[in-house]
Amino acid sequence: MSRILIIGAGRSSSSLIDYLLSNAKQYNWHVTIADANKQAVESKIAKYKDVASAVEFDVHNASLREQLISESDFVVSMLPAFMHGDVAKDCVRLGKHVATASYVSTEMKELDAEAKKKNLILLNECGLDPGIDHASAMKVIHELQDKGAKITGFKSFCGGLVAPESNDNPWGYKFSWNPRNVILAGQGTAQFIEEGQLKFIPYNRIYTQIETIEVDGYGKFDAYANRDSIGYKEPYGLNDTKTMLRGTLRMPGYCKAWNVFVKLGLTDDSYKIKDANTLTYTDLLQSFLPKGTASVKEKLVDFMGKEMDAEVMTKLEYLELFSNKPIKLKEGSPAELLQNLLEEKWLLKQGDKDMIVMQHQFDYELNGAKKKLNSSLVVIGDDEVHTAMAKTVGLPLAIAIKNFLTGKFKLYGVQIPIVKEIYEPMLVELESLGIIFVEKEA
Repeated sequence: MSRILIIGAGRSSSSLIDYLLSNAKQYNWHVTIADANKQAVESKIAKYKDVASAVEFDVHNASLREQLISESDFVVSMLPAFMHGDVAKDCVRLGKHVATASYVSTEMKELDAEAKKKNLILLNECGLDPGIDHASAMKVIHELQDKGAKITGFKSFCGGLVAPESNDNPWGYKFSWNPRNVILAGQGTAQFIEEGQLKFIPYNRIYTQIETIEVDGYGKFDAYANRDSIGYKEPYGLNDTKTMLRGTLRMPGYCKAWNVFVKLGLTDDSYKIKDANTLTYTDLLQSFLPKGTASVKEKLVDFMGKEMDAEVMTKLEYLELFSNKPIKLKEGSPAELLQNLLEEKWLLKQGDKDMIVMQHQFDYELNGAKKKLNSSLVVIGDDEVHTAMAKTVGLPLAIAIKNFLTGKFKLYGVQIPIVKEIYEPMLVELESLGIIFVEKEA
């Protein structure tokens, strides 16, 4: 019997848990799910009591974490990304395999050599973005290269959005994953290559330097550059490409409105505002604006200048920023206070559906001709629990874990799904589950 431990059962984990539980009997697994909310986990495993168990978990209890890991064979960390390091260190020290959906961290890289010595896999970047994006891009890259094509440009975009039928607010956005990550998105400098030139976009400009992409049947989206795209040139085998860009998608107009918060400083998470619950959100806006006798709305319009228009104002008014709406948190950073408001306003309500949109754009040369190919994916969620985000984050990770445990691939150390042994069977099974890319010559 293989003993699988899942640490964390938050909003992105439902499909991962369902998949592993539904396959547990066939493959002789026992699945233990450790989460702060044991009661919620028990409801998820009610039909699988013979192959699953729930444990109350405290992220600050190192001895409990170590005990649970020591009793397992394969550990899946669905904790926030900054917590993976401690889990991975325990796993390698105790001789256990580990998987996450998050980016490979410096801490994870430092464990690579020891993990290889012990024949342990440290599987990372195996969710949606990163994850499915790697797998689906590498499939096309390898197919084009096998034909003798030279890839001259690669762009990849992904966004967790709201489905058209549930799009009932002017922002065109609702939370389907960790809200904190949405609030802090784009912080740091985006790095990419465009037509052979190195490009950097600092955070204060990230939401102003956007491009538009179009997906058949779903219209246009705003796209902004995301993180370090250059670091993927070598792993993707695209050292000679003239353009390399990975980006994030939002509904049209979102970026222009979000830039108001960036410019004001409302996404700053570096300090706390005490006694915040004595203020309103209008007071909070006032505190970030220059002094004057005009109204908060008038001062904001003046402060933003040409960057303010009627559509942006409609989005801000929807959040009740000018209506003296009380702040509920007693203390919090500007980012935390903004998050608390948006969790109310951007709630994925009962019956709501989210939507994942991904598109890869390839420029390539073949037999002397310049060509373009787009590979696009759209996934609509079932409801507010079984979301498209949970499916596309959890299923590739769960499939890769199953394939490793059943011997479909044997790779050790730090791995991401860019090699055929991992991505081919993963993509085949994802297609059978409705996660299908459509390729089209542009």
